[in-house]
Amino acid sequence: QMHLVESGGGSVQAGESLRLSCAASGYSHMTNCIGWFRQAPGKEREGLGVIYRSGGSTSYADSVKDRFTISQADDKMTVYLQMNSLNSADTAMYYCAAGPTATCTMKFNSRIITGVDFDYWGRGTQVTVSS
Repeated sequence: QMHLVESGGGSVQAGESLRLSCAASGYSHMTNCIGWFRQAPGKEREGLGVIYRSGGSTSYADSVKDRFTISQADDKMTVYLQMNSLNSADTAMYYCAAGPTATCTMKFNSRIITGVDFDYWGRGTQVTVSS
């Protein structure tokens, strides 16, 4: 059983930055893909980006690719989401999720990041941006 724990959320002013962390309890080919998502009240879940834990390659949603960066610790057990130039539209609950390598491959090929085929989800961390 894989466990994911997000942290690093909080309240910031518009224009500021935050780095979220996703701590994973394990690593295998079945959890080689980590995705970041967010959901604001009354809105659908939005996929932000994915990373292959094995090699570190990343892919992003067009809506955030110029401001958000996904990276990971050297031991691959923590994945980060660096968020810059935050604005009120970024206010949401942020989640990470894990799935097999094929999940990332599908997202890379389609360039569409959805929650489909992610098997494990964290409970989320809240980000609130004040203008």
